[in-house]
Amino acid sequence: MNIAFLLSVFRVHALLIVASVMAACGPNGALLSPATTSPEVNDGSIFAQPSNIDLSGMPTKVQLAGVFSNHMVLQRETPIRIWGRAPAGDTLQVGFRGERKTVIADRNGNWQTLLRPAPAGGPHELMVKGSNTLHLHDILVGEVWVCAGQSNMEFTVGQALNAENEIAAADHPQIRHLKIAHRASLQPMDDIEPTGWKVSSPATVSEFSAVAYFFARKLQQQLHVPIGLVNVSWGGTHAETWISREALARDPDFAPIMASLPNTQQAWLTQRTAKTQALVTAWQPKINADKEDPSLWSAPEYTDAYWRKLSVPQYWEEQGLENFDGYVWYRHELELNASQIATIAETPAILHLGAIDDCDKTWVNGQHIGTTCGWDKLRSYTLPIDNLHVGRNIIAVRVTDTGGGGGFHGDAALVKLQLGSTTLPLAGLWQSRIEAALNKPLPDANDLPTLAFNGMVRPLTPMRIRGVIWYQGESNVTRASQYVETFKHLITDWRSQWRQGDVPFHFVQLASFLPLERNSLEGSNWAELRDAQRQALMLPHTGMAVATDIGDANDIHPKNKQTVGLRLALLALGHNYGQAVTTNGPVFETMTVKGDQAILSFRQAQGGLVAHGSNGALHGFAIAGDDRRFVQAQAHIEGTHVVVSSPEVPLPHAVRFGWVNNPEQNNLFNSEGLPAGPFRTDRWPLTTEGHKFQSP
Repeated sequence: MNIAFLLSVFRVHALLIVASVMAACGPNGALLSPATTSPEVNDGSIFAQPSNIDLSGMPTKVQLAGVFSNHMVLQRETPIRIWGRAPAGDTLQVGFRGERKTVIADRNGNWQTLLRPAPAGGPHELMVKGSNTLHLHDILVGEVWVCAGQSNMEFTVGQALNAENEIAAADHPQIRHLKIAHRASLQPMDDIEPTGWKVSSPATVSEFSAVAYFFARKLQQQLHVPIGLVNVSWGGTHAETWISREALARDPDFAPIMASLPNTQQAWLTQRTAKTQALVTAWQPKINADKEDPSLWSAPEYTDAYWRKLSVPQYWEEQGLENFDGYVWYRHELELNASQIATIAETPAILHLGAIDDCDKTWVNGQHIGTTCGWDKLRSYTLPIDNLHVGRNIIAVRVTDTGGGGGFHGDAALVKLQLGSTTLPLAGLWQSRIEAALNKPLPDANDLPTLAFNGMVRPLTPMRIRGVIWYQGESNVTRASQYVETFKHLITDWRSQWRQGDVPFHFVQLASFLPLERNSLEGSNWAELRDAQRQALMLPHTGMAVATDIGDANDIHPKNKQTVGLRLALLALGHNYGQAVTTNGPVFETMTVKGDQAILSFRQAQGGLVAHGSNGALHGFAIAGDDRRFVQAQAHIEGTHVVVSSPEVPLPHAVRFGWVNNPEQNNLFNSEGLPAGPFRTDRWPLTTEGHKFQSP
């Protein structure tokens, strides 16, 4: 038998004997309960995957996992898991609330221990002692919620409605917030970068997630216990990046993608280079970029007749450049006459380009007139007085996209040239050409599925939590039909990863967005995504907060996060904490047809239905016959029913409510002031059917 192995076993047993003796005494030699003295050897069971730790990087001292810091909140009334790293074989003492545990780091340097459940309260001290001692203070025990999603969850209190007053009133020391740093990883990670818990105060709260903070504020007011918020959000992320490899591999849509998923940096670079080159070659086959200097492309005399065309404004991912991150040029020609030029003799012209994702560098007639970065910032550039001239004028824009959607986006009416009191619309087809793909040595969250899960979620799964609140979906709108199953996969996967059963999972249905004039009764990707979210309610212990009444037609980030947080809190208070509160607005239940009328019944309407802001007239309903052509309908309330009809539809077959991009005009509420969410009674084909996630 290997002598070195025997010596290591002897060393561990000797340490166990010494540790048992030491553990029997508490501070100042006080005897501890025998039940707290048995050493625990970590078996790695807290990790969903085998450890990916490089043994050459064995820690040289005792460490706590990055989620631990001063001011943190631990979940009450459940065994408390403490874990971290230490030199292999080291014996550690862990102390919390008078309890002491002895634990030995395993051969990979991992250790963990479970402490007995604790009631809400604090502050407490946490001590971990080995070759060095870690001492954390001001630890509270209360309710811990993971707050996850994309930019509307990441949106801060400092950006929210009435931010100045909210910040000034944020002295809530029992609300604590931990922001997890963005990290995309090809491999499941065991730990996060330590960022530290923050106590809610006027000095700190501006950087808290606004939705999470307002959610916590309501819970704390009602429950009178500490609330911990673990903010796991990343703007612009797709749902697929937040799901584990194993979960997606079980889905037939994703199984082929997951089978070829790279797991090393070099494999990813090789795959990305090949796919990007193939995409560029297919998209602009007649162009050889190596033969031209891109610095010439802003010049008015340059010939762009052989360039491709892209619609402005519209993300280029929706026009054949799926998953392309890099540099794309746009050029647009406009003719101006003498009278138009005369208008700018005293008042300079202003070029409005709307929003561009992520950065632009813009020239007019070869003259650089502005550069802006920020995917949601509106571009407005005042032109030099002598910049424009009679006849042919050229606008050139070099767009840089670093991830997610790329190019012009938003309201077409915002893309225009302002000449005094008149404007010239510039939306439409622009000449376009790829300059180069972005040079990225490492992937971003949306480059492949699972990357945000690996880097940001998986390291948190040993932590005991109360539940999850989720605000995401905007980045999945173009494949809303697929989101029905994708979102369910995410919820069931996270529950499996945390191994706490069906932990509560409450989410926000997407708010109203886009100009009303872009609404159409012929179909809506946004409506289909909202309905895909609604269908997740068939999973147990889920709840949905409707936000269609508090959106912003011109901003995908509505500032009223107070109402969003409150509605999520009502779901938690009613469903998870047993309080007698109304959790939802009216929920469609059944439809019956009587003659030319469709009669809809609702639940969550015990106090009656209400038509907000009108004299009993309801807005947002559409009706169709068997020809599947929807028209606006008349609707009125009768008790807990809504009667819908139209003279154009003598025999109704289906009704839809709020089935448009921007359903802000919906006004069906219950008596408690909560809105009904969009719904449909039909099962006719959707506009996004067949639109599926494409492997980058």
